[in-house]
Amino acid sequence: MPHTRCAKIVATLGPATSAEGTVEALVKAGASVFRMNFSHGTHADHERNLNTVRRIEAKMDRPIAVLADLQGPKLRVGQFVGGGTRITPGQTFHLDMMAELGDSRRVCLPHPEIFQALEAGTDLLIDDGKLRLRVESVTEDRAVTRVVTGGQISDNKGLNVPKAMLPISALTPKDRKDLDFALDLGVDWVALSFVQRPEDVAEIRKLVGGRAGVISKLEKPSALESLDQIIELSDGVMVARGDLGVEIPPERVPGVQKRIIRACRAYGKPVVVATQMLESMIKSPTPTRAEASDVATAIYDGADAVMLSAETSVGDYPVAAVDIMNRIIRQVEKDESYRDIIDAGRHEPENSAADAICAAARQVAETLSAALIVSFTSSGSTALRAARERPPVPILCLTPKPDVARRTALVWGVKATVTGDLQGFSDMVDKAVRYAADTSLAQPGQRLVIIAGVPFGRPGTTNNLRIAWVE
Repeated sequence: MPHTRCAKIVATLGPATSAEGTVEALVKAGASVFRMNFSHGTHADHERNLNTVRRIEAKMDRPIAVLADLQGPKLRVGQFVGGGTRITPGQTFHLDMMAELGDSRRVCLPHPEIFQALEAGTDLLIDDGKLRLRVESVTEDRAVTRVVTGGQISDNKGLNVPKAMLPISALTPKDRKDLDFALDLGVDWVALSFVQRPEDVAEIRKLVGGRAGVISKLEKPSALESLDQIIELSDGVMVARGDLGVEIPPERVPGVQKRIIRACRAYGKPVVVATQMLESMIKSPTPTRAEASDVATAIYDGADAVMLSAETSVGDYPVAAVDIMNRIIRQVEKDESYRDIIDAGRHEPENSAADAICAAARQVAETLSAALIVSFTSSGSTALRAARERPPVPILCLTPKPDVARRTALVWGVKATVTGDLQGFSDMVDKAVRYAADTSLAQPGQRLVIIAGVPFGRPGTTNNLRIAWVE
């Protein structure tokens, strides 16, 4: 397990990556987390994909995380006579609850709760923002709008309401069924789509009950108003730039992305940057230079992971996409300015023993030019706090729990391995030294900085730091 990079890669599984050999090639190319997109595919498809990942995990003897991404309450207009129509700027267009097929004057919007949130002046975006309507008047079952940006509108196109807090749960009935299924399968992370408020995260946390980590997908402007509370309640965050880029002006997206990454680093929560990172590689064997720069920017900002969506799920070059993303990350992380940028974004330790120990571990590792920081943890919390420091050396996480090892596959700089029960601190030191040497993570004569909580097995008790030599 040679150390090559700190930031992780999330690859989405789909028809292009359903074969076991392809999934194994993705791991070898650099993927450490696999996303199952519950907006597509059947439960049988997802179960087959998870079983494939677990077989490869056993074969390659390394923890691999599986993320279940719930669809969420995607709003869509109804259907039209002939499948679609054209609307022109300045004309009136009605949204209503009538089941009849739509035409150039009206269409069904089968979401009664949306009408409660609309008011005169509200803008509605259709088909990823290609069409814009402005509400002129609204009742409980009809909205009269004026077309601002016209064009072709067709069946079941998505609808966004950028500036409204919608009175809907982030969990639809479909999501609840998918969540139960995913948790029974044993996924490691669950991503909640269209989070609007902290209560959305609290709701899914109760349902998950600690069986997986909860990632909040930030794609609604309203979520930014409660960013700190949402991050605090979440186990991780995803900057979902697809819908976010529709609901806020595109020129704001880079700044919002940086704000979210900074906040997640402050809280010590893993953050994933997603959507259209290497979009052209769906059909092209190489990315554009702008896409390479986009991936690099997320790494310079200190993101824990970057994600591929259609590039690996339905693209023509899934392995090549992971490979180039891996190469971009490695190039950034060895750039002479990278460490200065990462250090400049570091936050002061929080007032806790764990943060004090982790900050000291980073400083000791720098001073002694240590090979590794080694963290023993039963919950993963010590590894997370160590990663918050963004140290200049890898973090080796020793844990007795396979599920903890898998979750850390998403976390910056952490390489995990499952250990047996430890007899004490000395036993932990011996195992850390032996494992580091056996896997070439450290060479004879190098030092390790080892942190843990004593007594073992109690989350949040990080209170020991030890320096050890590799012989």
